[in-house]
Amino acid sequence: MSILFLLQQRRGVTASALAEELEVSVRTVYRDIAALQSAGVPLWAEPGPGGGIRLVEGWRTRLDGLTGDEAAALFLAGAPSAVSDLGLGAVLTAAESKVIATLPPELRGRASRLRERFHLDAPGWFGKEETPDHLGTVAESVWSGRQLDITYRRGEQAVERRLDPLGLVLKAGTWYVVAANEGQIRTYRVGRILTAASHDEPVVRPPDFDLAEWWAASAAEFDRSLLRFTCRVRLSAHAFRFLRHHVSVASVEAATASAGPPDADGWREVTLPTEGENVAATQLIALAPGVEVLDPPSLRASLRDVGARLAELNRG
Repeated sequence: MSILFLLQQRRGVTASALAEELEVSVRTVYRDIAALQSAGVPLWAEPGPGGGIRLVEGWRTRLDGLTGDEAAALFLAGAPSAVSDLGLGAVLTAAESKVIATLPPELRGRASRLRERFHLDAPGWFGKEETPDHLGTVAESVWSGRQLDITYRRGEQAVERRLDPLGLVLKAGTWYVVAANEGQIRTYRVGRILTAASHDEPVVRPPDFDLAEWWAASAAEFDRSLLRFTCRVRLSAHAFRFLRHHVSVASVEAATASAGPPDADGWREVTLPTEGENVAATQLIALAPGVEVLDPPSLRASLRDVGARLAELNRG
């Protein structure tokens, strides 16, 4: 479908240009062009300078009539919970129906098979998704580009803020609004907003702000900021391999970068940063018996005491 829309917008696009724009191989482009032709789309290739792959003059797909909300909902189609939370379920259904109706029979069949055989469930196990009370108001301010007055729960306090909302993020079932306040861009958990009201003033949006890039950088910095405690440990080959299941990505990256060569039994010495000594003890216990703490002595003693209690409780 991306190829089809690109060909409708331009005359004579080469296979290499399509491959570069869509970040696929030229072979993939030729395969998809053949699939479109076999599905009844009138494509042809013109060789030589100024040539390329073309649609027959005047032919267009009948994909039109999408409303603004329907077009927006299509971008959220991979996150069913987000569509539901934002009240766009019926809108998405209407948009998908319009898209499906315009596809050639073969592509329509592929789309139906995809819907039958693939489902995205983004939140992790054992976690309960939240649907914040004021998500609708926050979303409306984001869509309309209007400032937002909120009362926000920070610890035991309630603070008032006027925000320039820049975007919404759904992370593992939890909603966040990224917003500017007094010249600083921050993240606010929507579930902690106690009151919310849109304001008439328009949002002042930074000209170079990219929500996805900002969120990725902010999340990485947040992960690193939590790692205030460092320990040295020896890990068995099995524990080293499964470390990623028990500590954060930032911790795994740091430990892997510091890892020494394996000894004759496959054990490695690593430097592991974590949120604190108690957190380190909990995480390392999960790797038993493939872990030995080298430093600090207090953490080594904690694991020794836990091991002794486990041995006593499970004796005989």
